[in-house]
Amino acid sequence: MIVSASYRTDIPAFYARWFQERLAAGEVWVANPYGGPPSRVSLAPGSVDGWVFWTRNPIPFGAALEAVAARGAPFVVQMTVLGYPRALDVAVIPPDRALAAMRDLRERYGRHAVVWRHDPIVFSDLTPAAWHRETFARHARALRGVVDEVVVSVLQVYAKSRRNLDRQASRHGFSWRDPPDDEKRALLADLAAIAAEEGLRFSLCGQEALRADLPGVEAAACVDAARLSAIAGRAITARPKPHRRCGCAESRDIGAYDTCPHGCAYCYAVRNQDLAKRRFAMHDPTTAFLDRTDPPPPPRSDPQGRLL
Repeated sequence: MIVSASYRTDIPAFYARWFQERLAAGEVWVANPYGGPPSRVSLAPGSVDGWVFWTRNPIPFGAALEAVAARGAPFVVQMTVLGYPRALDVAVIPPDRALAAMRDLRERYGRHAVVWRHDPIVFSDLTPAAWHRETFARHARALRGVVDEVVVSVLQVYAKSRRNLDRQASRHGFSWRDPPDDEKRALLADLAAIAAEEGLRFSLCGQEALRADLPGVEAAACVDAARLSAIAGRAITARPKPHRRCGCAESRDIGAYDTCPHGCAYCYAVRNQDLAKRRFAMHDPTTAFLDRTDPPPPPRSDPQGRLL
């Protein structure tokens, strides 16, 4: 089993102590975001074949990564560094600190252990195509020899991301748009050429229609069993992720939506920024669920029916 921590929230940046508590306990309980009962995910030694961590800031997560590494299971850090203006990225660490953190991860855990993400690409009057080309090129130069892959995506406009972007645009006086596919593809082609110059594999997360026939643009596998296998030096077997047209392996995500207080204007994982901040403020790192508003886990029993 591959564990994802987490595309629903930024566990490394905000929930490091909770993660370490759950690692020591050997289990975590996860609410079903679509309704239905919660589920238990075993984190006991031998239960996890590999880990994928998603973050804007791995610095608070150093001790947790050391604990994971000590168990012998491989991990990959998918780290987003965009450099957006504060009107879009309200509270993330600045790019120079983020890039330095990626270099530190590379030095400690190897080149394959960290993947750079420039996603999502937001088209706005603060971040037009020219801005993306310039900023992407600057970061790609800084990461030459540090990472071997960059994953990109173009903003997919869900109802909650539209609401959040509209709110920030009104508050800070900028405009944003969802351009036609040919404009998106032109930018992706330019970014792919920049990545190639710096020795980076350029992959697109989903969005197969945008990728079709673009030279140098590969399909991303964000939960990448092959990369985990290369890190581990042994085969990490996992089924393809069901119902997805991408190269991801199947995984169990242990995060919770509406719990990341970063405040990114385009975030698809937070429907209401104030709600996310309240939930973060209420967080109890000693509980089995990441979000204390989730229900407690049901009682467990041994094979003889005795409560544990």
